Amino acid sequence: MPKSEKIWFNGEWVAWDEAKIHVLSHVVHYGSSVFEGIRCYETKKGPAVFRLEDHVRRLFDSAKIYRMEIPFTPDELSQSIVETIRVNDLKACYIRPVVYRGYGSLGVDPMPCPVDVVIAVWQWGDYLGEEALEKGVSVCTSSWHRVAPNTIPFLAKAGGNYLNSQLVRIEANMNGYDEGVVLGSDGLVSEGSGENIFVIRNDSIYTPASHYSILPGITRHTAITLLRDLEMRVEQRGIPREFLYIADEVFFTGTAAEITPIRAIDHIPIGEGKRGPVTAKLQELFFQITNAETEDRHGWLTFVADA
Repeated sequence: MPKSEKIWFNGEWVAWDEAKIHVLSHVVHYGSSVFEGIRCYETKKGPAVFRLEDHVRRLFDSAKIYRMEIPFTPDELSQSIVETIRVNDLKACYIRPVVYRGYGSLGVDPMPCPVDVVIAVWQWGDYLGEEALEKGVSVCTSSWHRVAPNTIPFLAKAGGNYLNSQLVRIEANMNGYDEGVVLGSDGLVSEGSGENIFVIRNDSIYTPASHYSILPGITRHTAITLLRDLEMRVEQRGIPREFLYIADEVFFTGTAAEITPIRAIDHIPIGEGKRGPVTAKLQELFFQITNAETEDRHGWLTFVADA
């Protein structure tokens, strides 16, 4: 993967190749971490982090759910994220803050272990491929399901949750698909391995509600907001699998995936088998904002030079 020069490690600068943890750290054995994925975009006004405050708040929310007391304030962490971009002199990058249980005890009880905090930044392109934003991706319905809501808290963006996502993505890729769609324990549509999903039919837009074992994504919220700005109604509800097949348009949202159209599901073409007009319009608005080409009406950009 691409490297940058420095990683922020518990408040200190560490060279990329020296940012190491002990093999007996709690997180290695039990997945005891929470994290965020954030993007910094290159704009004509300079590098700008998209929805920094919202991402940091969700990181603290995730940590609170898992009783992890972060030894920094949200403002300190936000400033450290911006400073990490500056130190590495990046104009555009992916940002990964992670909070984890470190070295201290290997019992299942994580409380004796310290809480460590790391911020890394690096250059990262299109998550689902260079052509995905225009031509769309081909996905399958995964044989793996999301766990029930009362088993793992999906409002937390926790490392251990992504063991399920890994199985979904491995299965999809091994069978020739770009990504998988996961059903919940109730058999209704949940999300992708690491993306939220939207479905359009007859000018109505649907997305699974938060109680369908989804992580309520920040890009998901962005899409809902922008669609409502366009005076389009978005309904959060349960979606049966077969409804995907007869949709006019389906698209993924996520920090890494951004706004990615889905051209086929289980080899069934969606709409005309290419990016649809609503998805295209949403992409246009999204990138106008992230590239600072239009008014930031919702206050979503934090410019690195000003922070």
